[in-house]
Amino acid sequence: MLELLLQEWLFDIRSRNFLILLVGSLLVTLSVYTGVTDGLDYAISDYFEATAGNITFDTFVQYVTETGDVFHMLVFAIIVILLRRTRKIGISLMILLVVTTLLTGYLKCGVDRDRPDVDYAWPDFPIPISNDTFALFCDGSFTASYPSGHAARTMMFAVVLGYALSHRFPHGCYLILLYPALVSFSRVYLLEHYLMDVVGGVIIAALLSGVLAKKTRLHTMFESKV
Repeated sequence: MLELLLQEWLFDIRSRNFLILLVGSLLVTLSVYTGVTDGLDYAISDYFEATAGNITFDTFVQYVTETGDVFHMLVFAIIVILLRRTRKIGISLMILLVVTTLLTGYLKCGVDRDRPDVDYAWPDFPIPISNDTFALFCDGSFTASYPSGHAARTMMFAVVLGYALSHRFPHGCYLILLYPALVSFSRVYLLEHYLMDVVGGVIIAALLSGVLAKKTRLHTMFESKV
């Protein structure tokens, strides 16, 4: 049952689902822009600010969040493109990497929501936290909060790879969805984003990557070896 639900909603974007995701993305964006979700977002950020402090766990979460940086995603996409067997996956990742990074950047400028304004109560992390995303000819995208570029990129990554592997690993491919879930959690935990920032990023990426994966028929890549 769960497998069929995920197949329908994430790895087989049809017209009805496209419209639902599109409307959902617009509603979340409008809610954040008008401040409807501020109460919930602030409460969750305050909670993590008060409860964090385990340096081992905090450092682990930071390394998790850094995997969603543009540079790491770009390196992976290039490596996959160089391998003939997975070139279609790499090209899809590269296209979506550019689109999601720029789209989230311009949305940041449009919504213009400040990041959580809280001071860390624990020691500085051993490595600096990278910038979230950027947009050409648009000031403020580095410091704005909505939507999360890390959440969007990792969801894009999970949908593309999950779709490509769905034929060979019809059950196990869904485990890759844990990756964007962990990175999204890390962005909120590290007080880099509010909850609705990562929700918006995930919906946007699911919409874009689901459509591209379906149109390029990534699920047929490994059919011959099943």
